[in-house]
Amino acid sequence: VQLQASGGGLVQAGDSLRLSCTVSGDTFSNSAVAWFRQAPGKEREFSAAIRWGGGHTYYEDSVKGRFTISRDKAKSTVYLQMNSLKPEDTAVYFCALDVRGIVTSIRIAGQYDYWGQGTQVTVSS
Repeated sequence: VQLQASGGGLVQAGDSLRLSCTVSGDTFSNSAVAWFRQAPGKEREFSAAIRWGGGHTYYEDSVKGRFTISRDKAKSTVYLQMNSLKPEDTAVYFCALDVRGIVTSIRIAGQYDYWGQGTQVTVSS
């Protein structure tokens, strides 16, 4: 399984970006794909996740209402639509896949089996 993240860039506060994560190889019906982010000097933190099969979504409170995660099964791609971006959203964004998709640990980075390479998002004030 390989994940390829793309779509990052430099934007101004209030702007929007859409990140893409293309998954190649096996995808499992119970799996979950998530977006994590890591700002300089900070730990990697959960942003959003989606169950590949049923499409249930999960969000961190700081992005709820601004970010939307979705998936296109035909394209094996997960998207993260980010609206109303803030300078504090600046980070490297990683997509990751958890084969088991256990809901109780969906926010825990250590549970994810495969990771993409990351894409930089910079929001200027």
